[in-house]
Amino acid sequence: MKKLLLAFVLIIIGSVAVIWMLGKPESKPLPAGVVADRVLIEKGPRRLTLFRQGKRLKTYEVALGRNPQGKKTEEGDCRTPEGIYTIDRRKQSSRYHRALHISYPSSADVAQAKARSVSPGGDVMIHGLPNALGFVGKVHLIRDWTLGCVAVTNPDIEEIWRVVPDGVVVEIVP
Repeated sequence: MKKLLLAFVLIIIGSVAVIWMLGKPESKPLPAGVVADRVLIEKGPRRLTLFRQGKRLKTYEVALGRNPQGKKTEEGDCRTPEGIYTIDRRKQSSRYHRALHISYPSSADVAQAKARSVSPGGDVMIHGLPNALGFVGKVHLIRDWTLGCVAVTNPDIEEIWRVVPDGVVVEIVP
């Protein structure tokens, strides 16, 4: 009986969370021709903000690695890195709609991992939702679920893809 009650409570909480997420108003799209020159990812508040010449362009809600506390130190730790990186390539045919590759690991990340005889990992990206699951939308924000990447909705990654060129600085902070 206790398990049934717990399952019922979890369903109610999940339903309320879904209703809350779906009820949030969508922000206006960035105009054509806008180009960001900096990306700030704040892990604590789960947000990604685009900037141009120090002015905020737009902020997006994100999901992070399943183990978001602390800096990524090795492959498989399910943490999102912290530090200064760049967007160094794009992956149009990603398993996660579209993806912008973050230049992790840096030389410092490699050195710390080497000193511990572990791999620092790699393939950290800002990406959309898994292919065929785009309908999930903002519900994906209920829980951190990636292996260390930064996940946004598919409409959000479409816009980020459009306004963030390769070479843009990405700062990831706790």
